[in-house]
Amino acid sequence: LHVNVTFFDDCLYLLDRRFNQLRVLHVKITWIRSSGLTINNTTNLPNLKCFSLYCNTDTFVYDELIVPLLHRMLNLEKLHLYLIIGCKNTFIDSNNLKRNIINHMPQLHILTFIIRSTVRLHNQINLLSNEDIQYTFNDFQNNQIITCVDYFSEIERSQCHIYSCPYELKEYHKITNNFPGGIFKHVREISLCDQRPFEHDFFFQISQSFLFMKKNNSN
Repeated sequence: LHVNVTFFDDCLYLLDRRFNQLRVLHVKITWIRSSGLTINNTTNLPNLKCFSLYCNTDTFVYDELIVPLLHRMLNLEKLHLYLIIGCKNTFIDSNNLKRNIINHMPQLHILTFIIRSTVRLHNQINLLSNEDIQYTFNDFQNNQIITCVDYFSEIERSQCHIYSCPYELKEYHKITNNFPGGIFKHVREISLCDQRPFEHDFFFQISQSFLFMKKNNSN
């Protein structure tokens, strides 16, 4: 079943025992945010085997809404996540995925994800590097994982992009000078964003990585 919904509540209503025999569900959500409504997000979904969740707007309720939903999927075998997550203190890394997702799904054997997590800078002293994040994936059992960490001091923001290969989305946003490269056959739209000016070599790399690009937005 493939569904497009506006709010996260719509997804919860869908999974509130109305389709308890559902085995495959792909959900595209416009907004993932708390509504204040009381909706069941605790009943287990033992028959669900494959689930994908896509949202291309920032969500700040990963721990409050998304993680509890995933914990209901005890027998999930395939999981695909495409999210932008606003975090309070630290980026989403392998440790987070294991603690909040993988360790709760003993049947899971396929996990693909494209996650960009953001953290506001508040005079932090120990800033995680790209190597720090990549290190957490050293023992990851799934596909090759790419990581990219950026800090934007002028706007007091930071971001960490992690994704499993191959990259499956049609868009790749917030590309910076730290772009790790690669070939992205599915991507049709990109956006660039950085404090430092982009050089000629960077644009050449972009042209080689996104051979089928149709739209480029730069900030």
